[in-house]
Amino acid sequence: MVGYEEPIVPRSPRDAIEPQDIIPPTKASSRARSGMVRFFNFLMTMAFLGAVFFVGAIWYGKTEYEAPGPLTEQTTYLVPKGATFISIVPDLEAKNIIKKQGPMRVFTRGVKASGKASGLKAGEFAFLPGMSMREVVEQLTEGRAIEYRITFPEGWTSFRILERIAANETLEGDVPAIPPEGTLLPNTYSFQRGATRESVVAMLHEAQQKIMQDIWLSRQPDLPLRSQEEMIVLASIVEKETGVASERRHVASVFINRLRKGMRLQTDPTVIYGLWGGRGKPKDRGGLRRSELDKKTPYNTYQISGLPPGPISNPGIEALRAVANPLQTEDLFFVADGTGGHVFAKTLKQHNANVTKWRAIESQRIKEAEAKAKELADGVIDSTTQDN
Repeated sequence: MVGYEEPIVPRSPRDAIEPQDIIPPTKASSRARSGMVRFFNFLMTMAFLGAVFFVGAIWYGKTEYEAPGPLTEQTTYLVPKGATFISIVPDLEAKNIIKKQGPMRVFTRGVKASGKASGLKAGEFAFLPGMSMREVVEQLTEGRAIEYRITFPEGWTSFRILERIAANETLEGDVPAIPPEGTLLPNTYSFQRGATRESVVAMLHEAQQKIMQDIWLSRQPDLPLRSQEEMIVLASIVEKETGVASERRHVASVFINRLRKGMRLQTDPTVIYGLWGGRGKPKDRGGLRRSELDKKTPYNTYQISGLPPGPISNPGIEALRAVANPLQTEDLFFVADGTGGHVFAKTLKQHNANVTKWRAIESQRIKEAEAKAKELADGVIDSTTQDN
């Protein structure tokens, strides 16, 4: 009949509650499950060991990066322009600034981790004993490179300035041609190892150019100077005439007064420059002779009127300022006073009296020097006689 199903009658109570036809697991499926468990356990073990190794590597790298380095005494290292941290590692190792790098490359990894890989500076740096790699990196990226100083006294000629530059062994490169007098500013300058001699000359020239305009614009009105060049010429003479800073403006006033009156400057330093140029008077020479004062050169202000054709030295800032703003005096003469300074006069009569006093001082000094020399000579003779 449609819709009729024959009821299933259990054979016994046990048959009613227990499933029939259950297929027991095969040996192959058991082995598969066991293999998957072992593989999973392997992965977990490797992950754990990897984590332990990773943490250990970080700890080791950080400890090594911050540990005291092998350097035992202070040293320096010059980082070339365009260098990278990777390129300087062999040099840092060779100089014992950092430890020899193993497979972990602690130094370069530490640089990268610190974010300073692009901050390497060029220049010469100093390193103290025991500096850690971290401190080395900080020195190379944040520290100041070693600076050297070179000093040029005020009133030096360009020839003497170039001599000093040529003799400096820290500077590099060829010595450039001697610049014109008055185009360099004597002062103390700083530079780093690797700087060239030409760059130092450029520094002196640029410094002179920077201050000239300001000094010229701040000058007194109605000075008998037509240009900055004439101011430099007169300042170079003032610089050579006195080494006493407080006298510069007074000396400048004498020359300004003479120029206004059309008087010759009559200054010995210009005669000396006209005879020997920037090399200066030979060391074995004494004062100027009458024949030298009478010798005509473009620079002999005993023979020419007005200023010489160019500076006779490189004046300093204060000499330039003194010429731009001289004292207001009526003095026309000055002569040495025997103490390193000068005595000034308005009239020729006063000046001649001052010259007489100076010559007496000179004469006395010569006598004292001769007497001392004789005493020394007599002492040598007596000693020799006693030895014999």
